Amino acid sequence: MQIGVLEVRLDLPGVHSLKGKRGIIKGLLARIRQRFEVAAAEVAHQDRHQTAGLGMAVVGNDVALLQRRLQQVVTFIENSGQGVVVDYRVDVIS
Repeated sequence: MQIGVLEVRLDLPGVHSLKGKRGIIKGLLARIRQRFEVAAAEVAHQDRHQTAGLGMAVVGNDVALLQRRLQQVVTFIENSGQGVVVDYRVDVIS
């Protein structure tokens, strides 16, 4: 069993409240969960309205498949227009 882990840091320009951030992040995480079948949550920067730290995890047997799926999540976030991906990290744990 392999576990793929993705950490993403987003900038949210134009967001001026935690309520506005919450609406953006909640919708984005729901779409990610549904489309890619990964566990997803906001895991950092909850108290900052223009930055978000997201974490995703997926379990499988094929390391290359896990890495590809998590890279697809990053591409999806970048193309969503919901924020700017500042940094991300993909790890696979055996």
